[in-house]
Amino acid sequence: MIQFFQKNIEPNKNVRLIELIILAALIIGSIVSFGFGFSQIHSDAGELTYVQSIEMQRDTSLEDYDGEEDTVCDVTYRNGEKELVVTIPYEEYEQLESDTITAYEFEGANGAMLYFDHQEVTQAEAQHAFEQLMANQSMPVFNFANASLILVLSLLIMTLFAKQFTTYEKSWFLSIMVLATIFSVLFPEESANGVNGIIIMWLYLLDTFLNILCELLISKQSRYNFLVSVFVEIVEIVISLVLMYRFATLATTLFFWLPIDIISYINWSRHKDQEEEELTVVRRLKGWQEVLVIAGIVVWTLVIGYLISGLDIATDFYNNQTIETAVIYIDACASAVGIANGLFIFFRFREQWIAWYICAALEAAINIISGQFVLLILKLGYFTNTTYGYIKWTKYIKSHKEEEKLSIF
Repeated sequence: MIQFFQKNIEPNKNVRLIELIILAALIIGSIVSFGFGFSQIHSDAGELTYVQSIEMQRDTSLEDYDGEEDTVCDVTYRNGEKELVVTIPYEEYEQLESDTITAYEFEGANGAMLYFDHQEVTQAEAQHAFEQLMANQSMPVFNFANASLILVLSLLIMTLFAKQFTTYEKSWFLSIMVLATIFSVLFPEESANGVNGIIIMWLYLLDTFLNILCELLISKQSRYNFLVSVFVEIVEIVISLVLMYRFATLATTLFFWLPIDIISYINWSRHKDQEEEELTVVRRLKGWQEVLVIAGIVVWTLVIGYLISGLDIATDFYNNQTIETAVIYIDACASAVGIANGLFIFFRFREQWIAWYICAALEAAINIISGQFVLLILKLGYFTNTTYGYIKWTKYIKSHKEEEKLSIF
């Protein structure tokens, strides 16, 4: 008997030791990366040395400011890899006729090349341009630091609550987060609407972490998924406001998802499994109910998509009106499916997993169109865990013979 415990305790100690080493390495890596990144951004631009004047061509593919009178416009000029961005009011933007500009090239500290639309550059202008350049160059470093921090949170969750998760669930969760880390470094986000791409990527990573944790808890029939879901909604509201897009989802999140999370937690708490209190009793939907849901989704998509596409909302996240309109209608459909999904979850119906499949596919399409490649990892997590959750719920329903199928609440 003593030998049996020794054999089991020793591996556990080794696993814990490995987890602690990885955790410490991630924390140190994150701190060092943040420190290096901030030191780069806030370093001195030094004395500028004039190099030459060059002609740059205007990149109109990035412009879509028609009718947006209260905004400022970024006009980008390029000459090979050299780039100059001039920010002007909309009134001046309307008067632009030339597609070329004379840019003045200066060399700053560490050989940094800076470009301006005038030759007499103040030290404040030089420092600002230098910091923007350093921020762009340091973006992979900051993305790694942010991703390491998220990985620390992921590992802590799986370690502190190890008994609540199976080996498969731990492996799935951490694998998704590691993939998100890799993609955040390989595919950094550009700035949008005056918000630095580093902050946008941090929001993406946090959204991925919270979403897959919430999904995992739903598959485990745990009512605590709704507590995590509240934080998911807050992060996604911030993302929509930062990027000025997906307003159908934004409205759905504010007026539907946040309230439904709270009342769903209460409802699930009233339907605990008699044998395992951590589980919630779940069941399946009737055929005629599915038809009504599909009809509602179609009507919602057409009406909400038409209304939002008629609004004049300023954003520089998209540079093509056709793409922006397509995203609006896909988003309207995703929000409709999301509402159906929320109701299915509230009533504890297995069909919520089918809604997850559809919603994940629609959101993946938006992510591809929008170039949000790191969020595709989240959708990969959705697809894999949705299959896992559907199987688990189906087995539970069959084994419990739908004991509460007549109960609505």
